[in-house]
Amino acid sequence: MKKFCKTYLLLPLLGVLAACGGGGGGSSTPAPAVLKSIAVTAPSSTMPVGTTMQLTATGTYSDNSTKVLNTATGLVWAFKGTGAVASIFSSGSVTAKAVGSDTFTATQDGITGSINLSVIAPWANVVAGGYQTLARKADGSLYAWGSNIRGQLGDSTTIDRNAPVQVSGGSLLWKQIAVGEQFVVALRSDGTIWSWGFNQNGRLGDGTTVDHAIPTKIGKDTDWAYVAAGKGHAFAIKTTGVMYAWGRNFNGQLGDGTTIDRLVPTKLTSPTTGGWLAVSAGDTHTLAITKDTLNLYGWGGNANGQVGNGGQVDVTAPAKIGSSTWASVSAGGSHSLAVRADGSMYGWGYNLSGQVGNNGSASVNAPVQISTATNWAMVSAGAAHSMAVTREGQLWGWGSNAESQLGNGGPDISAPAQIGTASNWISVTAGNAHTFGLRSDNTLWGWGRNVEGQLGKGDNTQAPVPVSIP
Repeated sequence: MKKFCKTYLLLPLLGVLAACGGGGGGSSTPAPAVLKSIAVTAPSSTMPVGTTMQLTATGTYSDNSTKVLNTATGLVWAFKGTGAVASIFSSGSVTAKAVGSDTFTATQDGITGSINLSVIAPWANVVAGGYQTLARKADGSLYAWGSNIRGQLGDSTTIDRNAPVQVSGGSLLWKQIAVGEQFVVALRSDGTIWSWGFNQNGRLGDGTTVDHAIPTKIGKDTDWAYVAAGKGHAFAIKTTGVMYAWGRNFNGQLGDGTTIDRLVPTKLTSPTTGGWLAVSAGDTHTLAITKDTLNLYGWGGNANGQVGNGGQVDVTAPAKIGSSTWASVSAGGSHSLAVRADGSMYGWGYNLSGQVGNNGSASVNAPVQISTATNWAMVSAGAAHSMAVTREGQLWGWGSNAESQLGNGGPDISAPAQIGTASNWISVTAGNAHTFGLRSDNTLWGWGRNVEGQLGKGDNTQAPVPVSIP
């Protein structure tokens, strides 16, 4: 018998459908997605002491959806250790406190994700040499990378390295480093000096001409306070201000009045009773500041006026340069830079690529002021480029940019130009065709030539602008 369904206009539609079986079984609410896992990520697995890094926790749910978790969703951050290595805030921000490692966890709804982080000693200072770089960490350890053809990295080999390797011996006493073309002279906190690498002309100062691929102590004295290295000659100043020189001396760059190479540290005569405060060695010339008067002296190769005494004849003994007082000085390939006590900057010497910075290309035989600014903090002269940092932490460069050593990705510049916009630079060092800088957060940045791995970033690709080195 055929079934009929009668409808009544006064009945609600829903009731009609229910009566006729047209509403099915009704509707149901789907079960909420459940948190299944948490992934914790960070910009890096390592962080220097004193720096802060943000962690991110991402939850994956039962319906395969993902969501960034935070305190609003009930997320709780914690560390597994004692908190001595690093601390973590409720926002997931981690602050590094001491060298070591710890595991950091993110927990919500009974689900936990974690990440391991290592806190490393921050970089304390860096020096760029010919085609290699050396840098010291705050714990006194020393690392090297780049060209190693003569054992100048000090890691007991002659293999180039494109990432930092610790100098042999594992000493934590390193205090100051000076890098020449293919050799290194370094000072330890116990007042001893050490050298390694290429030893032609006796530049290692150990009385021989034999190369050394590991640090070798020079003499027995323990009162050294400062070291400097040029292309093939070196200097060391004692706590008393007395200065010694050794290595190549063909152009009189040792300043002892002769052109005879010295295989061991040879005492120099000081023009003042207070001795020497600082010294900088270039390819064939040398510049130094006296301790008591802060006057500037130069000697050595002078074919391009790099000594700064107004002539172009080599000088074999210290010659006074003007009568100003000076704060810092840097001898480059064949040009020179210096900052006066009043914060003004001067340059002189070879200038074909504009490295003097006076907006020209002709060599200059005596110091000329570079820009009208009086806020320069320090300068560094490379082979054919120049770098400087202002008291406000800005980075400037000029001269050759043939291998991107200026860090601005552009052509050669004959006058100072600001590099980037960062204002937390505290030092800069110019090598042959690469440059390194240190920022106030203890991070290390390099740019320029990298054929030999001198940028330390794990490859041999040139960097046209500053890149951070772990």
